[in-house]
Amino acid sequence: MNTLKVGDVVPNFSSTDEQGNTITLNDYKGKKLIVFFYPKASTPGCTAEACNLRDNYEVLKDKGYELLGVSADSAKRQSNFKDKYEFPFPLLADEDKTVINTFGVWGPKKFMGREYDGIHRMTFIIDENGVVERVIDKVKTKDHAAQILEA
Repeated sequence: MNTLKVGDVVPNFSSTDEQGNTITLNDYKGKKLIVFFYPKASTPGCTAEACNLRDNYEVLKDKGYELLGVSADSAKRQSNFKDKYEFPFPLLADEDKTVINTFGVWGPKKFMGREYDGIHRMTFIIDENGVVERVIDKVKTKDHAAQILEA
């Protein structure tokens, strides 16, 4: 896994959100951006993480952050996830793993003794110039906003 690190410039990416809108990194130029990767929409950990960010969305916005959730789920699955939990931020349906590979969060994982390739739950905080400011690789799903804000 070749994950982006603090100080790396994030390469511009383009993907579609749950509504089919094209979203690029350049859309966020001049803004601070939180990009959070999660393995699968509507699973318990991913739901807890995204709902925690939703519940603290105004606080994050007040601190100048935009949010972007990313998984390899289909647009339909992302749309259902967003609608069910009323997320105020876009969810990228990165089925071809363009953004996932750009950030380097796809790789070997272990779960219950089984090894497989998948998305690592990670969050990247990107500054106004598209540079990685912070990487959170041990995400606390139920308290993720506090983790982001503690810097």
